[in-house]
Amino acid sequence: MAKEIIAADKAPKAIGPYSQAVKVGNLVYFSGQIPLDPATGIRVAGGIEAQTRRVMDNLKAVSEAAGGSMDKIVKTTIYIKNIDDFKFVNIVYEKYFSSNFPARATVGVSSLPKDVDVEIDAIMVLE
Repeated sequence: MAKEIIAADKAPKAIGPYSQAVKVGNLVYFSGQIPLDPATGIRVAGGIEAQTRRVMDNLKAVSEAAGGSMDKIVKTTIYIKNIDDFKFVNIVYEKYFSSNFPARATVGVSSLPKDVDVEIDAIMVLE
């Protein structure tokens, strides 16, 4: 199977040698999204909730560019600098899915690109 590179105008451009997402067959593998404003490429202002909203909006933009939607996401991984902020990430996260939530792993990390507080990657299945 050939791979298709997914690029969303409504999500920040990659800041390194990677693609926003790659589609192979009916699977889409998302690179980790961080809370960068797509228009400026600058980290959004605000705390963990504002950052998580921007990350989720970026994931939504990439999912739509791939021909899917947030409800087609089957797996996410959340990387968070302060695990005590996890409850605030959850408050925002759950608003982006209807009811059948994806499988998920959460990892506490010491550092993330651009000194952000949260990063989320995903896998989506298209029908």
